[in-house]
Amino acid sequence: MTATTTAPSGPTAPSPQRGSSLASTAEPRVDVAALAEQLLGRYATLRREARALTGRPEFQKIEGLPMAEHRERVLHQLRELAAHHDVLRAFPARLGGADDHGGSLARFEELVAGDPSLQIKAGVQWGLFASAILHLGTEHHHDTFLPAAMSVDMPGAFAMTETGHGSDVASIGTTAEYDRETQEFVIHTPFRAAWKDYLGNAALHGRAAVVFAQLVTAPEGKPRVNHGVHAFYVPIRDEDGAFLPGVGGEDDGFKGGLNGIDNGRLHFDHVRVPRTHLLNRYGDVAEDGTYTSPISSPGRRFFTMLGTLVQGRVSLDGAAVNASKIALAIAVRYANERRQFAGAGEDEVVLLDYQRHQRRLLPLLAETYASTFAHEELLAAFDEVFSGRNDTPETREDLETLAAALKSTSTWLAMRTVQECREACGGAGYLAENRLVGLHQDLDVYVTFEGDNTVLSQLVGKRLLGDFAKALKAGGAGDVARLVADKAVHRTLLVRAAQTIADVGDARRSAGQLRDEETQRELLTERVEVMVAELATALRPATKLPPAEAAALVNSHQHELIEAARAHAERVQWEAFTRGVHAATDPGTRQVLTWLRDLFGLTLVERHLAWYLVNGRLSAGRARTVSSYIDRLLVRLRPYAQDLVDGFGFAPEQLRAPIASGAEKERQDEARAYFRTERAAGRLAVPEKHVR
Repeated sequence: MTATTTAPSGPTAPSPQRGSSLASTAEPRVDVAALAEQLLGRYATLRREARALTGRPEFQKIEGLPMAEHRERVLHQLRELAAHHDVLRAFPARLGGADDHGGSLARFEELVAGDPSLQIKAGVQWGLFASAILHLGTEHHHDTFLPAAMSVDMPGAFAMTETGHGSDVASIGTTAEYDRETQEFVIHTPFRAAWKDYLGNAALHGRAAVVFAQLVTAPEGKPRVNHGVHAFYVPIRDEDGAFLPGVGGEDDGFKGGLNGIDNGRLHFDHVRVPRTHLLNRYGDVAEDGTYTSPISSPGRRFFTMLGTLVQGRVSLDGAAVNASKIALAIAVRYANERRQFAGAGEDEVVLLDYQRHQRRLLPLLAETYASTFAHEELLAAFDEVFSGRNDTPETREDLETLAAALKSTSTWLAMRTVQECREACGGAGYLAENRLVGLHQDLDVYVTFEGDNTVLSQLVGKRLLGDFAKALKAGGAGDVARLVADKAVHRTLLVRAAQTIADVGDARRSAGQLRDEETQRELLTERVEVMVAELATALRPATKLPPAEAAALVNSHQHELIEAARAHAERVQWEAFTRGVHAATDPGTRQVLTWLRDLFGLTLVERHLAWYLVNGRLSAGRARTVSSYIDRLLVRLRPYAQDLVDGFGFAPEQLRAPIASGAEKERQDEARAYFRTERAAGRLAVPEKHVR
C-alpha cells in the first residue's frame, strides 16, 4: 500500500507534489506492513491474538444492550477469557501463569477494541483483585486465594476508594483493628463517607474483596497504634450471592459509561477475618499484636504498597492510546471518502482536503503516534521492574512517575481525540453504530480512576522538584549561579534579537531551524527546566514557614506544578517518538514519520507559544513561522493520512463502524456517477442563478 494509492482520487485530490514548496521529485512511500509491525512493538504476537479475539462477535459490545444483560454478558466473557484465552500471563508459572508481566498488559489493553467494559472488568479481577493478592500477599495467600481469583471461581472487588476519599488513600476511614483474644482483625466502616465506593464487581458478582483499611494494633501493655493503610482479604458474599453477616452494600446503578461492570458500594459492621487474611508482604502482625515491617518508614511503606499496583495505570495508558487509534482510523477513513461542497471542478471536495479538517485530525494523529511509542517504552519499563530484572527502589519510583505522567496525558488525549473525531464525522459520528459516542462515554472515567489525572500530575511535578533539589545539592552554588544567569540572559532581548538576525527575514531559514531535531528538543526541554527552576525558587521559602503558611504557598503554585508535569510528559512523548523515527528501517516510512514527529513537536510549541515569547525562547518572527510551517506539514502529510491510520493495524471487525467500511465511498461514487450521466445527457436542470 502506498500513499498515492490510498489518497482519494479525482480532480480535487491533492498529490504529494501539489501545494507544498517542500516537495521533492521522488515522494516517499509508506511501508504500511512494516509500520504496523513496528507499532505493535515487542508483544506483536500477543497483541494480534488479542485483536483476533476482539474481532469475534461474542467478545464485542452490543450498543444499547440493557444494563443487566450487559453485566451478565461481560461476566460470561470474563470467564471465557480465563478458561480458554491465555489471560493469566502475569501470574506465577507454578499456578498456571507465565511470569510475563509486560505481555499480560499488552493483551489486556487490546480488549478495549471489543468492549471497554470487558477490558476494565478484566482489570478489576486480575489487575487489581488478584494482583493485590499476588503483590501484597505472601506464598500462603498465593496458594490459598490466587487460584480461585485467577479462574474467576471467586470474582473479587478491589475495595480501596471510599465515598469520602478517592485519591487521598492515606486518609481513608475504614479501620482494621486487631483483637488479640481471637487473633482476628475487625473490619469496620465507622461513618457513611468511609463506605467503599465505585467498586467493580461490588454490586452483584463479587464474593470477596481486597479491603484497604487503617491497621490498628494494641499489644498488651502498649498504646493503640495506627500503622497506616494495609490490605486484607475479606469474603463478602456466599455462593448464592447473599451478603455475609456484617457486610452490606448498594448498586451504583446506571453510569455514564462502562455499564457492563457492576460498580457498587460496600460497608462493614465489625466484620471479623482471621489474622492470616492480612496481606502481609510489607507489614505483619504477630499473635500478640506486635507489628513488624521490612520497611521502617511508614510513608515509604505506604508508597511501596501502592506502587505494586501501578500496572492499572500502565494498562489504562495503553487502552486509551488504542481508543484514540480506533477513533482516528474511523474519522480519517470517513474524511477520505465523504464529500461536501463543490470545488473548482464538477465534483464535491473530500473532507480531508480542507485545511481545517487536516488541522482537526492530523495533529491528533501525530500525538497518538507519540503516545504509542511512549507507551511501548512504559510497558518495557514495567516489565523490567516486575520481572525482577531491574527492580530497585529508584527504578520503581521512576516507573511510578512515568506511569502517572503518561496515563494522564493519554487519557486526556483519548477524550479530545474521540470528541474531535465525532464532530469531524458530523451526524454520522453521532450514530451509536459508528462507535464514537460509545467510546467517549466509556473512556470518560479513565481520566479519573486509577488516579485522578490532576492528582497524578501533581505527583509528577513533585518528583520533578525533588530531582531538581537533588541536582542543585550535587551541583552546589555554581549550578545555582548558572541557572540564575541563564534565566537572566533569556529575560533580555538578546536571544530574540539573535534569532531575528539569523533569520534575516527569510521564513524558509526560520522554518529550517524549527524542523531541526535538536531545536525541537531544546525548545521542549528548556520549557520543562525553566518551569521547574522557577517553581522551585518560588517554593523555597516553604521549608522555613509554619505548616499552614507553607501549605498555602504550595497551593498558590499548584497550577504551575501541574503545568510543569504536563510539559515533562510532552517532552517524554516527543523523545519516544524520535526514537521510534530512528528505529524505522524503511527510508520512505522514516521520512513520513519524521514529518509526523515534527508536526507533533511544533504543535506543542504552538500550543505554548505565549510561554516561549514571554520567556524569550522565540523571536516574534520565528513564532509566526511555527504556525505557517505546521500548515506546510499538513499539506505534506495529507496524502499519507490513510497509510498512517492503516498502520495502526485495526481490521474492519475491530473498528465495526459502517462509515469506516467503504460504504461512504460507494455512496459518493454512486452520486458522482449519477450526476456525470445526467450532465452528459443534458438532463440536468439549469441553476436559477444562471438563468438570465
